[in-house]
Amino acid sequence: MFARLRRRPVLGWVFYDWANSAFATTVMAGFFPVFFKQYWSAGADPTVSTFRLGVGNGVASLVIALLAPLLGAMADRGGTRIRLLALFTVLGAASTAAMYWAGKGDWPLAILLYAGASLGFAGGIAFYDSLLLDVAKDENEIDLVSAYGYSAGYLGGGLLFAVNVAMTLKPAVFGLSDAAQAVRLSFVMVAVWWIVFAIPVLLFVREQKPSVPLGPVAGMKAGWTELFITLRSLREYKTVALFLGAYWLYIDGVNTVIKMAVDYGLSLGFEASSLIVALLITQFVGFPAAIAFGWLGKRFGPKPAIQAAILVYFAITIWAYWLDNVGEFYAMAIAIGLVQGGIQSLSRSLYGRLVPPHKAGEFFGFFNMMGKFAAVIGPLLTGGVALATGSSRLAILSLVILFALGSLLLHRVRLPVGERGSGSSKQPVE
Repeated sequence: MFARLRRRPVLGWVFYDWANSAFATTVMAGFFPVFFKQYWSAGADPTVSTFRLGVGNGVASLVIALLAPLLGAMADRGGTRIRLLALFTVLGAASTAAMYWAGKGDWPLAILLYAGASLGFAGGIAFYDSLLLDVAKDENEIDLVSAYGYSAGYLGGGLLFAVNVAMTLKPAVFGLSDAAQAVRLSFVMVAVWWIVFAIPVLLFVREQKPSVPLGPVAGMKAGWTELFITLRSLREYKTVALFLGAYWLYIDGVNTVIKMAVDYGLSLGFEASSLIVALLITQFVGFPAAIAFGWLGKRFGPKPAIQAAILVYFAITIWAYWLDNVGEFYAMAIAIGLVQGGIQSLSRSLYGRLVPPHKAGEFFGFFNMMGKFAAVIGPLLTGGVALATGSSRLAILSLVILFALGSLLLHRVRLPVGERGSGSSKQPVE
């Protein structure tokens, strides 16, 4: 099995997770929340900066949520998933590099660039995820290949993040004037890393093209038509629709934890350096844990493993409300690392079992749309609760509702036996 995972298409696909995880780790989860609060929003009340960050995350997610299914449908009809992946990668990397020039106190420009980078990141993922069905030969591979990608992302993102953290802790060693310059340079390094390690997926992965590919304009028209047809036909794919509802809820909590954890720690008065160390812990615990979840998905099925991960997140969220020292924050980082990659990779592979293979781009567009709509509500929810109550603890506690409802809906999802692309509920298995 592991020899099959060393095929060039699989390795090329996996390296894209290695590439874009630098943005997810160094920028999204790590430096951007800290730098936004302490540098770009210098002098603002902590709850106000939390609200600004929540709105920025939410608006960026809303844009990609609205675009994702249309772009997916266009890519399916035009056979352009690889090219669109490259386009969004360039957008994300260029916006990330441009953060170097956002000055102190210039939070509107920082938010604008972050929105562009997030759009590139999320748009790239929409097409990257849909290529899973092109590189995994059968259902026996899909869980492991998906987990392989996430584990590589944790390792690659963690390695660059470790270098970036060292730069901020000892800037003089790297010939830098201070930690702020180190953080700004880290944004440029992420952009270069993202571009360079995206090259293998462009070289080695070959997508299944339609019999009659359409040009950009015709593809856009066909995309709109197919989008509305698919929306109407979701009634025929009840299992897919039910899973998307569950995913929308529980992944909302996961995305919000990723994006707001550092901001939450800062609001509790923890040192930024301690929070960055916690993120590193999550990354390096997540590397073997994601692989282990791939094995669990193959052994017991993806659905029970996802439910176990949701239960862990539910407990973590309650624990976070009572959090009062950095040691507990480190312990929480370990717990998150054990399940974060697993819940993401197995959600992707479970969805891949349910969708029609010939409409993978379009349906994965819906998949990513639900994830991004979830990322709209979660940050706005925590930011709004923090602003209204003045309590970051109550803000983080509000996420338990999302995990509970997501678990309940997922329990109702029935998997068809031996029908990878069917959304019917006949011959259900738990």
